[in-house]
Amino acid sequence: MWVWLQRTAFAGLVLSAIASSLSAAEQVGKATLIATAVTGDGAPLAAKSPVHRNERIKTSGTGLGEFLFSDGTKFAVGSNSSVVIDKFVYAGDSSVQNLTINAAKGSFRWISGGSKSSAYKIATPAGTIGIRGTAFDVFIGRGGATAVVLLKGSVQFCGANGCRDLRKRCDYIIATPGGGVSDPARFDKQALEQMRSAQAFPFMTGKQRLSRRFRVGSGCMSSASLKQKATSSSQSRAPQGSSSAPSGPSGGGGDNDGGSDGGPDGGGTTGKGNNGKGNGGGDGSPNGRNDGDR
Repeated sequence: MWVWLQRTAFAGLVLSAIASSLSAAEQVGKATLIATAVTGDGAPLAAKSPVHRNERIKTSGTGLGEFLFSDGTKFAVGSNSSVVIDKFVYAGDSSVQNLTINAAKGSFRWISGGSKSSAYKIATPAGTIGIRGTAFDVFIGRGGATAVVLLKGSVQFCGANGCRDLRKRCDYIIATPGGGVSDPARFDKQALEQMRSAQAFPFMTGKQRLSRRFRVGSGCMSSASLKQKATSSSQSRAPQGSSSAPSGPSGGGGDNDGGSDGGPDGGGTTGKGNNGKGNGGGDGSPNGRNDGDR
């Protein structure tokens, strides 16, 4: 009887281990573009490599990975980044019931797929991002400081001092572990300076270029540059001892893939517009190009 119990217990352990192994190896998506060096659980990834649940994806100092999940969600990982696909539960069709990503450090771009908004969640060292069917960039820097810039739709960031909603394109928040979340503000040069990293938001600054399907018309970086130039120009023209003259209205660029909110060549300051036709590449970088997928 004792021998039978031992054998039964051993068989149960074996089956449990097999089930756990199969679960961990569950494919949830695939890589669509890999540049330089990107690894999954320590092994090099290539274009079309499968991506599995619980897999840790890491990139080198120049690495870039683009990933497509089974429900159509797109997720880009920039240089010096680390992320784990923590949970992935199918809803019984092409959508998912739960897709949770644990982002530890680096830069990321998220573009929602076909699942309901409540299925998506991104955990960061400073709080959790609740997704509302949208596109946004995330950068996690030193000490877990986390910044989120909204590109489309809306998101909610919940940290130590409660939650903040981003509803306007190019709005951003900065959060720190234990320090709470800032109020939403318009993205500008100061946002980059606050992150204290030259690698912050590489998809927006143009330091890393995404393929066309991962570009989202925003113009946020162009808008930040224009705001900085307008402020500097206004201050330089102001007579000594007098206050700066208010700047004129900006040109109305359309919501296209260029400098869509007054960026360079995208409907700039009064008298210098270009009929809203930006020359950006759709990923928010000022010098992007509308070439095809790599």
